[in-house]
Amino acid sequence: MLTLQQIKSNPDDIVRRLAIKGFDGKNEIARVLQLDSERRAQQQSSDAEAAELNNLAARIGACMKAGQREDAQALKERVAQLKQSQKELADKLAGTEAAIREILLGVPNVPCDMVPEGRSAADNVVDKEGGRMPELPADALPHWDLARKYNLIDFDLGVKITGAGFPVYLGKGARLQRALIQFFLDEAGKAGYLEVQPPYVVNEASGIGTGQLPDKEAQMYVVTLDNLYLIPTAEVPVTNLYRDVIIPDDRLPIKNCAYSACFRREAGSYGKDVRGLNRLHQFDKVEIVRIERPEDSYAALEEMKDHVQGLLDKLGLPWHILRLCGGDMSFTSAITFDFEVYSAAQERWLEVSSVSNFETYQSNRLKCRYRGADKKTHLAHTLNGSALALPRIMAALLENNQTPEGIVVPECLRKYTGFDIID
Repeated sequence: MLTLQQIKSNPDDIVRRLAIKGFDGKNEIARVLQLDSERRAQQQSSDAEAAELNNLAARIGACMKAGQREDAQALKERVAQLKQSQKELADKLAGTEAAIREILLGVPNVPCDMVPEGRSAADNVVDKEGGRMPELPADALPHWDLARKYNLIDFDLGVKITGAGFPVYLGKGARLQRALIQFFLDEAGKAGYLEVQPPYVVNEASGIGTGQLPDKEAQMYVVTLDNLYLIPTAEVPVTNLYRDVIIPDDRLPIKNCAYSACFRREAGSYGKDVRGLNRLHQFDKVEIVRIERPEDSYAALEEMKDHVQGLLDKLGLPWHILRLCGGDMSFTSAITFDFEVYSAAQERWLEVSSVSNFETYQSNRLKCRYRGADKKTHLAHTLNGSALALPRIMAALLENNQTPEGIVVPECLRKYTGFDIID
């Protein structure tokens, strides 16, 4: 969440930047400033009364030594009044701080200066593109037909077992899926990311820490009996490793990667754009997460983008990078770059990765801090990205590599699959 320091330093600029995300924050920011003024007044009163209590303790001692019992009794009565007042002030202060936090939890992160204005995906900017478009046979099939033809994925079995959006991978399809996971993890390891195997369920505090709650609870699967949530991405448990942690300066940067299944309700999703692997309720993903000093985080963001680009180049997929406009960004990010690959048989671009810098928005919720060279504690910057999400990568690989003889496996995956072609 936004810090009070950010808001107080330039509230008009905060309101302006929130508007780029389509959020009218005038009332919220004004209310936070009012409550903060009340909080400071309450704190000053509390501090003044605490000082008076200290003074009274010394005066009572002096009166007792001097045998001035009536004076001492009057001072003790004043102490009792102050202690009751202190309790009431403490309750008011806690209530005011809770009210400030409640408002701030509902205010999104502000976009950084590189974020273009715009209201929807149509206003996103293509920053970079690469890869070669495939040449497909005239009778090219979409991946859901290829999956059936080569017995790679059974969508109907998934519906039988669970419901729509939960496919069953079979034979070479399962091996190709496993190969992609291992390839992504190995590449992350080569890039210096420490592999973590996190839980697939998190508590409410973890969801709040990374900003999934209270913003995205309708999109998450909830274990109601235990008040736990199935993770929508490994970002949530991995980033929460550093909740309520003060990191020594010499440990930065922290670079973690994790494979996990991901669970998203995707409420309201329907139509041709969700067919096959295009949009699932359960899918596999390798995530990269970084904890950085603020002055280093944007260089780290570029490194993460280069890493994802390198994966797509090795897979031989045509790609482009979108710099998301304010209206298409997530609640929590300061800037996001989406990677899309071209699905030749569907003739459309498919999102396969989002790489984001959250600056201090998550770390303020998490109380994730580091102790700098100045020996003071500072909020860290958090970043994460998909490297990569598997379903649409699998869809593009099947469609773009189909030939009359079968589906050609990219060279980088063959040592994991044990086969060169799916026939």
